[in-house]
Amino acid sequence: MKSILPASALLVVMQMGTSSPIAAANVKPDKLTLHPSSHRAGHKEHRSARSGRSGQTGVASYYSRPQRVSSGGQFNASAMTAAHRTLPFGTRVRVTHASNGRSVDVRINDRGPFTAGRIIDLSKAAAQAIGMAGQGVARVRVTVLGR
Repeated sequence: MKSILPASALLVVMQMGTSSPIAAANVKPDKLTLHPSSHRAGHKEHRSARSGRSGQTGVASYYSRPQRVSSGGQFNASAMTAAHRTLPFGTRVRVTHASNGRSVDVRINDRGPFTAGRIIDLSKAAAQAIGMAGQGVARVRVTVLGR
């Protein structure tokens, strides 16, 4: 019998406890939520973040050191920008501080953060806008707005 699902969908179904392609056909892809690092066996870094349709939650930090950014150009600490490991450059996201509810819209222009357990690095101005600059880190929700 030929499978109509891509191999990655079958892998997900097998991880969920069934190996039947027929059972896999009855699973709706929008109902599946995986831990961001669950598909990478042997991955040393544990991410304390959850992904889903409504966004990603986890710990944010900020940076203000002058440096070159991965997308090209020089980092501007007063711009509303951020670094994310996987989102494409130019993606606009809303970052909401979990404790105080304040949010800021930023554009992804760099890669990072490279510290375990963090999901996004904000520019200093963006961190100040949501009231986390004094803390250095904060629990946030990241919602993709588009490009």
